[in-house]
Amino acid sequence: MKKPGKNNFLDIKLESHPKNVTVDWLQELEKSGKFAVQGIYKSPTIEGVILKELNVLVDGRGDVIELWSRPWVEKEGFVVPEHCYQSATDFGVTKCWHLHAIHTDQFTVTRGKLQVLLVDIREKSPTFGHVNSVFLGTQKPRLLKIPPGIMHGWKALTRPEVIVVNFQSHVYLAEDEFKYPWNCVLEHAWEPNNG
Repeated sequence: MKKPGKNNFLDIKLESHPKNVTVDWLQELEKSGKFAVQGIYKSPTIEGVILKELNVLVDGRGDVIELWSRPWVEKEGFVVPEHCYQSATDFGVTKCWHLHAIHTDQFTVTRGKLQVLLVDIREKSPTFGHVNSVFLGTQKPRLLKIPPGIMHGWKALTRPEVIVVNFQSHVYLAEDEFKYPWNCVLEHAWEPNNG
């Protein structure tokens, strides 16, 4: 596969290219039982996804959390970010579904608690159909890497809002943002589950 550059989006050749993914296809995958929701207390099972526990240094004055460090690229498989942004999601809001062909998301939560759902829709992936639910928050700081081809979204679980900081591999490119309705599939997988 040709290494993707900043603007050669149309040259990308993925087996399930995001421009070919439709709501009907996603719903057919769900109806046919292709989506396998994994346990929430396990590490992510989707190939290429990395979840790193972040170190919190606490003293009498407060705390410090290291959000990003270049050595993580070679040692742990993260990518060097070209774009960083912060976003706020109001309590109870679900932002999804979306997918990228080129860029990698790498984000953490700096305020609140967030549920992230990840779905491997890459047909030739050994983890095709896996659905991972990951929780990020200030009580358990983590950095989550989501490679291209993984459909994902999140839900804000705490008031008044959740703050996310994303260290993206590429500068934002509208042509690399593929969106689907939040409730088109896996609506039952969002927390909280009462019981």
